[in-house]
Amino acid sequence: MKLTEEAQKNRNDFLFDYESSLEDTDPEFAEIINNFIFGDVQKNITISKRTQMLVTLASLIANQSTKLYEVALEEALNVNVKPFEIKEVLYQTTPYVGIAKSYDFIDITNDLFDEKGIDVPVAGQSTTNNSNRMEKGYEIQVSYFGNEIIENMNESAPLDQKHFNDFLSGYCFGDFYTRTGLDDQDREIITFSILASLGGCENQLRAHTAANINVGNTRETLIGAITSIMPFIGFPRTLNALAIINEVCN
Repeated sequence: MKLTEEAQKNRNDFLFDYESSLEDTDPEFAEIINNFIFGDVQKNITISKRTQMLVTLASLIANQSTKLYEVALEEALNVNVKPFEIKEVLYQTTPYVGIAKSYDFIDITNDLFDEKGIDVPVAGQSTTNNSNRMEKGYEIQVSYFGNEIIENMNESAPLDQKHFNDFLSGYCFGDFYTRTGLDDQDREIITFSILASLGGCENQLRAHTAANINVGNTRETLIGAITSIMPFIGFPRTLNALAIINEVCN
């Protein structure tokens, strides 16, 4: 396999001794993919390796890519992403992709942690309980999106659908966004990457693009995240996400 010098260096920095069967079965394809990911893409990354790994893990969960997730999980540990941060990515992903899509990745993660001698469960990060999760979640919604938007959303919901707004406040935001282990900027760039990876979520992606700016992430950070996950989500979803970035961050 002929890799450019830059691609080979970046691949070694991330993957160490990992070898893919594609290099034997599909060597030309492997060469193209590795030169693209570790050459073209990597030289245009504008976010830290830690953030790059957080959004990559989230994107791979959203795409149900178990084999690449295993590779990325080991990469994340190699660049010193903390085990509790990895677990928080898993948990953060769940309200957006659904437990049916995140559940198996918990097992994959625990199996690798066991191989690496990492104790589970990791340190708990919860800060809410059943009595305050709704209130605390609502507070985060308001801080991210603004009081007017959240009030209008709640007031305009049909009576038989208002429980979904309660689910958003209590479950999505109250149970997950209130956790420690990741800060607001981490959680919003992860959410942005999940929504971009899922596709068909442009309204939600637009809202969370604005929320990223509100919590202190920049246009550059958003573009860096999309650059990182582009090889995994393809051009259509990438271009949709870039169009929304250009619309919201003009």
